Amino acid sequence: MEQGASGAEPAGAAGGDAAEALDRPLPDGVRRRVIALVSDAFGGLTLTELPTQLRQYARFTPNRRARFAGNAMAAALESDPLFRQRIGERISQSQPELAGALESGSPPAAADPVDVAAAAYVLRPPGWVKLVAAAGEEAQRADAERADEEARRELERLREELAVARASTKSETERLRTELEAVRKEAEALHRKLRSSQSDVKRGEAALRRIQAETETVRAEAAAQVSAAESETRRVKARLAEAEASVESSRRAAREGRSAEDMRLRLLLDTVLESAQGLRRELALPPATGRPADAVDAVEPGRMSPKDVAARALSETDPALLDQLLALPQSHLIVDGYNVTKTGYPTMPLEKQRLRLLGGLAMLAAQSGAETTCVFDGAELAAPVLLAPPRGVRVLFSKPGVTADELIRQLVRAEPPGRPVVVVSTDREVADGVARAGARPVASALLLKRLSRV
Repeated sequence: MEQGASGAEPAGAAGGDAAEALDRPLPDGVRRRVIALVSDAFGGLTLTELPTQLRQYARFTPNRRARFAGNAMAAALESDPLFRQRIGERISQSQPELAGALESGSPPAAADPVDVAAAAYVLRPPGWVKLVAAAGEEAQRADAERADEEARRELERLREELAVARASTKSETERLRTELEAVRKEAEALHRKLRSSQSDVKRGEAALRRIQAETETVRAEAAAQVSAAESETRRVKARLAEAEASVESSRRAAREGRSAEDMRLRLLLDTVLESAQGLRRELALPPATGRPADAVDAVEPGRMSPKDVAARALSETDPALLDQLLALPQSHLIVDGYNVTKTGYPTMPLEKQRLRLLGGLAMLAAQSGAETTCVFDGAELAAPVLLAPPRGVRVLFSKPGVTADELIRQLVRAEPPGRPVVVVSTDREVADGVARAGARPVASALLLKRLSRV
C-alpha cells in the first residue's frame, strides 16, 4: 500500500506542477536555499531512493554535495517528482511547523521569506508560485536595501576620507609655505654671499694685476743681472783660455827639454819591442791560451752536464729533476711564458698570468742561483707593457713579426757550446728545436709543480 500511495502522489503532484509553474528562473537566494535543503535531506535517503545521476554523491558531506552536485540536484528536483516528494517528506519531518503552515496556506509572518519560498518550491503546496515570486521580490528588495546601506556607508567613508584629505592638504600646504619662506630667505642669504664673493674676486684680480706688474719689474731686473753675469763669464773664459795656453806652452817646453839620454833609452826599447813583434809574425805563433795539463782527458770533480742529469733515475714529471738541472754550474733557465701560464692558470687575465709566473720565477732564481729568462709573445700585447722585472729574472717580449718560439731558439743558439741550458715549454716544435741546439727541454707542468713548492 505504501508503494501504491507513493505512485499516486507523484501523479497528483505532476498535475499540480502543470497547473502552477514559474514564469521566470528561481531567484539566486531561493535557489541556493533549495540546494541547501536538498543537500541536508539527501543524507536521509537510501541509495536506491536516489536518482541514478545523484548516487555518486551519496557519500559526500552536505557542504561538498551542495558545492559539486548543486546543478544535478536542482535538475533532479525539477524533473523527478518522486525524488521531490521524498525530499519534501524529510523537510516536513525536520521543519513540521513550517510545512504545516505552508499546507494550510498561511506561512508564518516571522519566517524568512527565502526559507518560506525554498520550502514551498520543494513541497509544492497550493499557491507556491506566488510564495516563490513574493520571496524573490522580498530578496530583491532586501538586496536593494543592503546595496543602499552599503552605498550610504561608502559615501560616509568617502566623505570622511575627503575631510581627512582636505585637512592633510591644508597642513601640507602650510608646511610647503613655511619651507618656501625658508628657501626664499636662504636664497637671499646666498645672493648676499655671492655679491660679497664677487667683490672679493674683483679685489683679488686687482691684487693679481699688481703682482704681475711687480713680477715684470723683477724679470727685467733679473734679465739685466743675467746679461751682466754673462759678460763677466765671457771675460773669465777669455782669461781661462789664456791660462790654458800658457800651461800648454809650459808643457811643450818641458817635453822639448828632455835629456838626450832619455831619448836614446826610449829608442832602444822601441827597437826591442818591434823586433819581438816581427819575430812572432814570422813564426806565426798563436796566443798561449792553453796549458799542458788541459790536454789530459779526464772528468773534473763536480762537473756535470744536462745529459748526465737526464741519465739519472728520475721521472720526467718529478720536480727534483728541475732542481738537479738548475744545480749545474752556470745553468741558464729559459721559460716559454704564455705556454706555462696557459697550462697552469688559463682563465686569468694575461697581466695577472705574467705577474703570477714572474713572482714564482723570482723565488726560484733566488733559491737556485741560476740565470733565468722569461720570454713572452709580443703579438699578445695591445699596448706597450709597463712591467718592472723582478730581481734575478730577465723578461723579454718578442718583436713584431717574431714569435716567442723564434726568440727562444735565438737565445739557445747565442749560448756557447757546453753551457747547461734548460728550456721550459710544452710546445713540441720548440722542444725539438732547442734539443737539436744542445739545450735540455722540460714540460711546463714540471715547472708548475716546482713553483707550487716555492
